[in-house]
Amino acid sequence: MILSPNLKGALLMMGSMAAFTFNDACVKLVSAELPLFQIVFFRGILTTLLIAALAWAMGLRSLRIPRGDIALVAGRTAAEIASMCAFLYALTHMPLANVSSILAAMPLSVTLAGALLLGEPVGWRRLVAILVGFTGVLMIVKPGAEGFNVSSLAALLAVLLVTARDLFTRRMSAHVPSMAIAVITALSVGLFGGVAMLWQGWAPVTMREGGLIAGAAVFIVGGYLFSIMVMRVGEIGFVAPFRYTALIWALLLGWLVFGDWPSWLTLAGASIVVITGIFTLYRERMMRKPVAAR
Repeated sequence: MILSPNLKGALLMMGSMAAFTFNDACVKLVSAELPLFQIVFFRGILTTLLIAALAWAMGLRSLRIPRGDIALVAGRTAAEIASMCAFLYALTHMPLANVSSILAAMPLSVTLAGALLLGEPVGWRRLVAILVGFTGVLMIVKPGAEGFNVSSLAALLAVLLVTARDLFTRRMSAHVPSMAIAVITALSVGLFGGVAMLWQGWAPVTMREGGLIAGAAVFIVGGYLFSIMVMRVGEIGFVAPFRYTALIWALLLGWLVFGDWPSWLTLAGASIVVITGIFTLYRERMMRKPVAAR
């Protein structure tokens, strides 16, 4: 059976989202047994080794960053570490599907931030979709309700910090190798976990816990590899909406592994976020077509 480029891209995107969600599930499982930053340290070191090997296989021989991009790389790395802390706190205190639903708003927040901070054009249709999408986020976090707590705020903070990370990335020049950024980020996250582990404490690691941490590292690298391959096949406008399959995996894993199932309000809010996100991606694709045709 011969697959079309778009179908290959869709399958790779779904594989990437599945891998990242399985990583989240592994971390959530092991966080009940080990200090969080100990997990971050061990996972970070394993991830660095695996990504460095992948980068070497893809021809990367230097981590040199152009002088004009050093501040942007530093800002991106800091935003990555801060967003990881916020996300992991939310992940360890909230159902997996709830966290994933809130994080699904990232394409909306990145589009809005790009318009406000970088002057990128956003028409009224996408602006309305973004506002409606954020209404869906409010349905998930339920401000003023009993379910709204520090964990919900941490998930929202993670969205803002990931948005900042992506804005730093957009400002980088084309001379910055993507794999170099991946290696630097993984190493920085691991070293941060090692320093924080000294403050938080350390606990003995069993075979099961070590296996879950190793699994998380493998899933992260697998997700990253699939996401690289996605950029080389198919039309990004067709493939990008398949990122929302992460919510399906989060629902299934949350139910099968953790016994969690979101409330109807959370499911409704997640549906709004997904629909508006797909519409925003569609409109962005339509806006780019005239440019590509020139």
